[in-house]
Amino acid sequence: MRQLIAAAGELAHRNRRIAIVAVCAIVFVALLEDVLEGDLMRIDQAAYLIMVQTLRSEQLTPFMEAFSALATPVSLIAFLLMIAAFAPGRRPGACCALNLVLVVALNQTLKFLIQRPRPEGFALAAETGFSFPSGHSMAAMAFFGLLVWIVWHYKRDRAMRWMCAGAFSLIIVLIGLSRIYLGVHYASDVIGGFCVSLAWLALYTHLVAPLFLGEIPRRETASKDAPSAKKTGLP
Repeated sequence: MRQLIAAAGELAHRNRRIAIVAVCAIVFVALLEDVLEGDLMRIDQAAYLIMVQTLRSEQLTPFMEAFSALATPVSLIAFLLMIAAFAPGRRPGACCALNLVLVVALNQTLKFLIQRPRPEGFALAAETGFSFPSGHSMAAMAFFGLLVWIVWHYKRDRAMRWMCAGAFSLIIVLIGLSRIYLGVHYASDVIGGFCVSLAWLALYTHLVAPLFLGEIPRRETASKDAPSAKKTGLP
């Protein structure tokens, strides 16, 4: 039994991109089935009880609004300009910009096809359009998730990798929670958005990102391999 588990773990590790896409697809389809049937899922009810009825307060609301604002078009464009201006290396800004544009287009297509109405009666922010999957959640996972991947694979400083990856991951989670807290999305909208973008990133970071950023340097020799560092153009 242990050998079987170990073999399964090794197989999943070797094919982790396929595993990520498969798991995300299964979760998304499961959520979509209930959404198309018009059901309010238990996870939506539980999230409403916790985030809206229990945690919502005058003190917490400004923080949630601030986190939600991190995934608005104005904020994301500002982040893109900062990356293009200050990030070292070969075209990281273009890589992030193309990723974001394609994900937004994918989100709008899915919303148009599914057409789930937004929650009513307890929203703290005015939003238009359909609800599933959450655009803020998809954009947050795609944009900040790509930054996690870039830092993790191209940054040689171990402490910096962990710090940046943790910070960006926390931002993704808080943006998703803020959409539920503000009453403009169901929890299933957020989870569905995360799943779509996570599967997207598994493909984008394999097929497209290396074309912009160069080959991923080997960390074992990164500090000694000057040609490799120059080739990627990233620290």
